[in-house]
Amino acid sequence: MSSVESRQFDLCVVGSGPAGQKCAIQAAKLGKSVCVVEQMESVGGVTINTGTIPSKALREAVLAVLAARKHADSVGTALDRTSELALLVASCQRVIHAEIEVVRRQLLDNGIELLSGTASLIDTNRIRIDGRHASETVAATHVLLAPGTTPARPAHVPFDGEKIVTTDELLRLAYLPQTLIVVGGGVIGAEYASMLAALGVRVTLIETRDRLLEFADREIVEALQYQLRQAGMTLRLAEKVVEIKRVPAPAGARASGEMVEATLASGKKLHADCLLYSGGRQGATDALGLAAVGLAADERGRIAVNRTFQTAAPHIYACGDVIGFPALASASMEQGRLAACHMYGAPMVLEEEMLPYGIYAIPEISMVGATEDTLTARAVPYETGIAHYRETARGQLLGDETGMLKLLIHQQTEAILGVHIIGTSATELVHIGQAVMRLAGTAEYFIETVFNYPTLAECYKVAAFNGRNKIRCV
Repeated sequence: MSSVESRQFDLCVVGSGPAGQKCAIQAAKLGKSVCVVEQMESVGGVTINTGTIPSKALREAVLAVLAARKHADSVGTALDRTSELALLVASCQRVIHAEIEVVRRQLLDNGIELLSGTASLIDTNRIRIDGRHASETVAATHVLLAPGTTPARPAHVPFDGEKIVTTDELLRLAYLPQTLIVVGGGVIGAEYASMLAALGVRVTLIETRDRLLEFADREIVEALQYQLRQAGMTLRLAEKVVEIKRVPAPAGARASGEMVEATLASGKKLHADCLLYSGGRQGATDALGLAAVGLAADERGRIAVNRTFQTAAPHIYACGDVIGFPALASASMEQGRLAACHMYGAPMVLEEEMLPYGIYAIPEISMVGATEDTLTARAVPYETGIAHYRETARGQLLGDETGMLKLLIHQQTEAILGVHIIGTSATELVHIGQAVMRLAGTAEYFIETVFNYPTLAECYKVAAFNGRNKIRCV
């Protein structure tokens, strides 16, 4: 392997996912020389190549199939179960390729040099890049570590890429299983479980906690759990998997050959065609050479940072999923931009409490601001304002009679403290509430504002009136 003389940059970014992209572009716009190191064959990191974009593209494909099935007699859209998942995933490739090209073009248009290979820290200012055909050392005044994460693969789980899989392998399955066990009821587990249940897969979702999505609003999660059960999913809450293995199909099973058996701590034995292990993600830090600069990752591969995303080595920053919660693409983008601003003394504002969350399950969920549990713990007096989609003409037109929007309103000031939504377009609708909160608005804004008719945005007016009525009746 040949060696190339080292080059000097103001900033070296490790990883071209959302955090790396935005940090690199922001630094370039501040007049800095920047290189981005990516070990994948294409830019975009996990978000575009195996994570956010593929899963959301799959969700849109699933929704399209569900809509078509309503008119199957006239359009004939039935698919063979042995190929349905592969066909749906294949339909997502256009979106993935388009996003890769958008990111690549943005980086190049900003004068950022793309380097292909695996990056490792040599010392405080030098990074070795091992590519397929050559290695190179670059020097940089600042470094951003944004390598992303990989699915957790505990040693006791016998992954085989066929019957026992992570999310990376799930999208490469050539068949749509009839039955599926999903271990882990976090965001990723809930999203994939709901998508496959919508396609008619009999899904059992196992979660060690007593509810899904513990960070989300309790009432919204209860509504999600109800709708998942209505879709035919079995929820095994407060249960722990102690053993996973392949076994011969039990006598009388619809499938032949081998199945997966999951044994729970409670003694139950569950069987399915396939098992998806979604028990969290691991920071991709093993190859970074953190010890060379006095840094270390925790047991989940996460790197500790301060509020300005600096590590214990002040000129080395870390952003994105590798620093842990909230591990959202949207948050990672902002973290990367803010890190670059801090590096070079540009103004920056960090609004952590205004961070929106989007959960692309079926149905989707979105939220911004505080939850009822948080406000109760802080002794903040609040009231809820509720609007059901079925109360609006648009909700009726969409056929979404279970959607709901909840406002958390301060009892004295009527300030909007939180917005929580479940239902069609929740992840779009939440930004109206986010904008009002960001500008210190109150319930009065929604009451006095005229919304297009018929729209789901009318739910804000309905919820504001509902909340005010409760406050004034106290």
